[in-house]
Amino acid sequence: MNPHAILIPAAGASHRMAPRDKLLELVDGIPLLRRQALRALETGAAVLVTLPALDHPRAAAVEGLSARLVPVPDAATGMAASIRRGVACVPPGVRGLVILPADMPDIAARDIAALLDHFEAEDARVLVQATGDDGTPGHPVIFPADCFAALAQVAGDAGGRAVVQANRHRLVRVPLAGPRALTDLDTPAAWSSWRAANPGS
Repeated sequence: MNPHAILIPAAGASHRMAPRDKLLELVDGIPLLRRQALRALETGAAVLVTLPALDHPRAAAVEGLSARLVPVPDAATGMAASIRRGVACVPPGVRGLVILPADMPDIAARDIAALLDHFEAEDARVLVQATGDDGTPGHPVIFPADCFAALAQVAGDAGGRAVVQANRHRLVRVPLAGPRALTDLDTPAAWSSWRAANPGS
C-alpha cells in the first residue's frame, strides 16, 4: 500500500468568484478540480476530495476517478471543516498526509512527488512545506501521522496553519520552481492573469 494520502479540500463556497465556481473553471479542457485530482492520483497515493455534498455539481467533475469523495455538511464554518472530515477518512497505515489546495493549477504530480521524497528522507517525522523559489511559504504541506490528531481538531479558516506553527521546530521547507507553490486562483482577476500567462490552458 502507498503510505501517503492526499487531501484536496473542495468544500468551500467560492464566494469571491460568484456566480462562477472556480473549481469548475476549465483548464486544459477539464474542470480544475478534476485536473487537480488527476495530478494527485498520478502519485499513487490515496486521494480524498472534500465536497459540500455528494450531489454538489463538483462531484460530477470528479466522477469516475478513484478518489474518495468526502461530504462536509458544515463546510460553511471554514476550511478546517474539510480538514477535520478528510483526516477522519485517511486510510489506516498512512505515514503522511498531503494537503493540496484545489485552486492551485501549477502544482504538478512531480512537485508532490518531490515533496514526498523529502518527507521520506526524514523518515516521515517532519512536516514539509512547499515554497516559492524565493522562499515564500506556500502549498502543498505534508503532515506526518502524529499530527493527524491535531488536524482533527482544527477550527475556522486557518486550516492547518496552527498545526504547522506548533511544529515549526521540525518543519522542512522545499522550494518549487517559480511561483507555483504560491499561485492560487480564487478571483476573476487572478484567473484572467493566469490565463494570459498560460495561453491555451
